[in-house]
Amino acid sequence: MYFFRKKDPNRPQNFNLKVMHIINTIAIIMFLAGIVYKLIEWYVL
Repeated sequence: MYFFRKKDPNRPQNFNLKVMHIINTIAIIMFLAGIVYKLIEWYVL
């Protein structure tokens, strides 16, 4: 139930945690973009 718990309003917002999530999101997007690029490259050429 860790992923489905409600946000605790008393919990302090951690800037480092937000930055980590942003970097992880960018990394996942770049990884998926690279896979799509390679698949297109293989099928087109």
